[in-house]
Amino acid sequence: MDIRLIPAPISLAFSEDDGDYERFKREFDSMAESDDDAVGQWLKLAKARGETSESDQVMLMLVTELHRKVDQIIRKLENSESEQLPLDNEEEIDGINYDFFAIKADCFTPGRKYYGRIAMPTFPKRDVAVYFKALDGRTAEITLLHQRDRKEWDSYVASRERAMIREMKEKNESAD
Repeated sequence: MDIRLIPAPISLAFSEDDGDYERFKREFDSMAESDDDAVGQWLKLAKARGETSESDQVMLMLVTELHRKVDQIIRKLENSESEQLPLDNEEEIDGINYDFFAIKADCFTPGRKYYGRIAMPTFPKRDVAVYFKALDGRTAEITLLHQRDRKEWDSYVASRERAMIREMKEKNESAD
């Protein structure tokens, strides 16, 4: 199978899904959109009621993210921050597309299923929970993402694709 991958500077923490499905599924579900913080829930309700229609949406998002950061600092100071599961491996992702990705090192066992977290370099920065199946030692197929994460992933792939096209265009123009 010939898979076209786009270079992407992101990292992946992962563990083999060794049959302890509930352990990984619990974290996967906790990272879902429905488990947003209180400010995120309040903002969604306010948007649904139309109370934010006259607000500057960018400013609203920035203030909300600032509030999340303050909450995160408070949780750290109070030692009440929710821990993510420790995962066995961490690797750099070499290339991505909408349904696949490849890592730099040969770490996967073909045919095996894995759970992981991809560190997305978007605003706000956050980890995306993902289930995937290894096709070979480096390449994997994404089998499960939350709907919100799927939109963010697809958007990131498209932006990386546009950046690659711009770079190729600049190379061609400078070669002429």
